[in-house]
Amino acid sequence: MTLSRMIIPRAIALGVSGSLLLAACTPTSDIARLSSPSAGLATVSATAKRATGAEVVWLQSPEAIAANAKRVSALVAGKTISADTAVQVALLNNRGLQAAYADLGLSAADAWQVALAPNPSLHLGVLGLGSQSLDGFRTLEGGIAANLLALTTQKSRNRIADMRFRKAQLVAAEETLRVATEARKAWITTVAAFETASLVRQTQETADAASELASELGKTGYLGRDDQAREHAFAAELAGQRAQADLAAKLAKEDLTRIMGLFGADLNYFVSNTLPGLPKIAGRNAFESEALAGRVDLAAAKLELEAVALDYRLGDRTRVVSDIALAAGTEIERELEDGERHSAQTDSLDLEVAFEIPIFDSGAARLRKGEVTYMKAAHQLAQKAVDIRSEARAAHLAWTGTHEIARHYRDAVLPLRKTIEEEALLSYNGMITNTFELLADTRSRMQSNLLEASARRDFWLADANMTAVLYGGGGATAPSGGGGATAAAEEPAGH
Repeated sequence: MTLSRMIIPRAIALGVSGSLLLAACTPTSDIARLSSPSAGLATVSATAKRATGAEVVWLQSPEAIAANAKRVSALVAGKTISADTAVQVALLNNRGLQAAYADLGLSAADAWQVALAPNPSLHLGVLGLGSQSLDGFRTLEGGIAANLLALTTQKSRNRIADMRFRKAQLVAAEETLRVATEARKAWITTVAAFETASLVRQTQETADAASELASELGKTGYLGRDDQAREHAFAAELAGQRAQADLAAKLAKEDLTRIMGLFGADLNYFVSNTLPGLPKIAGRNAFESEALAGRVDLAAAKLELEAVALDYRLGDRTRVVSDIALAAGTEIERELEDGERHSAQTDSLDLEVAFEIPIFDSGAARLRKGEVTYMKAAHQLAQKAVDIRSEARAAHLAWTGTHEIARHYRDAVLPLRKTIEEEALLSYNGMITNTFELLADTRSRMQSNLLEASARRDFWLADANMTAVLYGGGGATAPSGGGGATAAAEEPAGH
């Protein structure tokens, strides 16, 4: 025990003081920020609030999960939910999103680890082990080593780790916006599907009436078998279309349910019977610059380029000498003099510097790798900017174009179809038009309603795309158009 006390005071002092100096390079506030259980979530929350108006949570305990489940049930159980509610529930309850937040926590832990000073290393050595005359050993050496290169690079490494952590926050924000966009689109698709199914059902009812009338007229001999068959076939085809629409709507709702992470008793929720009407919109001239300023994936790419640049400069600084360690120590030696055992400690402190000798590896390969990595990140950033500009233009075209098409059906086609049906009814009442002509005009109006509903759905999908393109979390592909099949349920308040 006496030997240990002789080694510690002078030998360890230099190593410990060096480590303390390294630790002083990182502010205590940074350590506290990175070690917080919810480190980085504030950035994600602010981005989600700005883009969607919804809140986010990071569930990290069974108690938090249970409380969140009650909150979700209060939002959906037995209720008709809006698009905003669907988005909020998805951000609260989607477990894949919680896994993305776990990745954010891992990035915070990595940055925290970099911010901590490297531990000094203690080494002890025993020479002459087994010497009976000296009670087990002849010489005892001890010392502490500290990495000096870490002292000069700590600030740069902290900056690189901080940039990577900030990038991780933006990646988590992008995943949050992606889930929000998926939830909004799924709600739009589901409501549009049920609206389509309702219109198909109305058209089928008209076709069934025409089919029954054809059967009755066939019995009187007024209508031939071929004309009867035409009406029966049309009614049968619509029955199949209605079944397809019903199935499509149920599947669309199930997709919405999956995105919101619902199961069990929470499945008892409804959506609206119809999509909202068209809002008034105005052209946006600055949509490209808005996207460049607001896209989180572009900001993440910029941070990656900055981090690669810092890493490259750090590699340039350490290309020849990549590791320098300073060791301080002392030794105790036992000697025999006149038959008596004596222990002696050297009066001077031993210092030792260790570093890699760059004989074979001069660091040129690592420097070249850093240079290529930087250029790769620079090209990726430039391409990302080009893609975002194009996505913004495409999204704006889809947004304004689908609005114009839906407005055309609403303002031009439907009024004309309504006028045709009203005039046909007057002619029928005046015994000028027969029943089948009246039913045919009614079916034509139903088909126009289906086209208008489909165009309105395309606009709301394009509107969701526009938000995603401006902030991140989605693409700018225009809706494909065409009728979306959906299913009819019996609840009057929704489906």
